[in-house]
Amino acid sequence: MTAVVKARSVTITGPRGVLSREFKHMQVDIVKESDEKLHLAMWFGQRKQLACLRTVQSHIQNMITGVTKGFLYKLRLAYAHFPITLEFEGTEDAQIVIIKNFLGQRLNHALKVPKGVTVSKSDDVKDQIEVTGNSVDDVSRTAALMHGSAKVLRKDIRKFLDGIYVSEKGPIGELAAI
Repeated sequence: MTAVVKARSVTITGPRGVLSREFKHMQVDIVKESDEKLHLAMWFGQRKQLACLRTVQSHIQNMITGVTKGFLYKLRLAYAHFPITLEFEGTEDAQIVIIKNFLGQRLNHALKVPKGVTVSKSDDVKDQIEVTGNSVDDVSRTAALMHGSAKVLRKDIRKFLDGIYVSEKGPIGELAAI
């Protein structure tokens, strides 16, 4: 794994790919001390600005985890009567997920999956979807869009529990149940 820092722009390269992110909106010094160590510093920062240091550190740590292990979100399809069906269209570069028959609706919900994220049905569990990728932002955004598109509206959500819910998430191989 290698890191390149230039003008508050951090690029991490690992066995799974390359991730880069810019932190130009924060007044933070990012210096590469060695191959294994980055140094973050802020000069004369107030309390709220100093809190941004930990955020930048977490973003960089998520980038390192993404290019070494990757991230996996497992979602479960929950339905009482009308089975939710999923269809996948497109190629690996431009994949589209279509959610059909949610609560018996004829309206189909199409979601565009970001580049670098793959969505697939689980082989071992019946109604489970696996969302994988290197960037935790893209993987979690895809899972949130799938959850939000299968949301019960204008009904009592205590009675109508249908939807798509995240059951496990985390780095690949280290999933934590929610």
